[in-house]
Amino acid sequence: MARFFLQLQYNGSRYHGWQTQHNAMGVQTIVEKCLTFKLKEKIAITGCGRTDAGVHARLYFAHFDTVAPTEVVLSDQFLFQLNTCLPNDIVATAFFEVAEQANARFDAVSRTYHYYLSLEKDPFQNDRSYYVFGHLDVERMQQCADLLLEYNDFTSFSKLHSQTKTNLCQVVKAQFLPWEKGFVFKITADRFLRNMVRAITGTLLEAGKHKITVEDFRLIILAKDRGRAGFSVPAHGLFLEAITYPDAIWKVR
Repeated sequence: MARFFLQLQYNGSRYHGWQTQHNAMGVQTIVEKCLTFKLKEKIAITGCGRTDAGVHARLYFAHFDTVAPTEVVLSDQFLFQLNTCLPNDIVATAFFEVAEQANARFDAVSRTYHYYLSLEKDPFQNDRSYYVFGHLDVERMQQCADLLLEYNDFTSFSKLHSQTKTNLCQVVKAQFLPWEKGFVFKITADRFLRNMVRAITGTLLEAGKHKITVEDFRLIILAKDRGRAGFSVPAHGLFLEAITYPDAIWKVR
């Protein structure tokens, strides 16, 4: 029995997030079925985290155990075969052999999300960015985003009634970058709460529209009250972009 990380990409438009659910289709369900079929054994996978319904992932990791020979799992042929089973909106990009106790979720050191804000209406970006009409004061939005690095309790941006035990997160980067259609909000932290990035982005947009000041944004963080923050932007503009792990979990051949 060996443990592997599967590296994935997926368009989340058709899925109710990553996790398997009883009443809706998750990406996990599809991937498990295809791995089970191709490896001819029951495969259970653990993802690096939950993504909301409609959220996309350019880089996602999940771990699983199998009795299949390592050389088979790591072969280009098996990767090709798995992709013939997966639908077009889910792509397996690589397999990695990892330490026996490596965990795709709990060993992650940081995660990076991008939220795409389009300043022009584009029919080819409807499911991959959020169209914002009018001028945005991106300088003010960045000043607000800088405040995120000063605090670690993000209750004001957490989904209500979630099962999360703590709302503490360490944000290490939060910046607006130019994009050909508008702007990308890039945020990196050790962990994220449910709906956190979408709620932060929606509140930052209120700053960009001069509905709140930089000091208002600080007070929203300090309030630890979801009712004080802004709206949650739609899921379709959000991408999980990067995940980092400690070097010790990877097995080098």
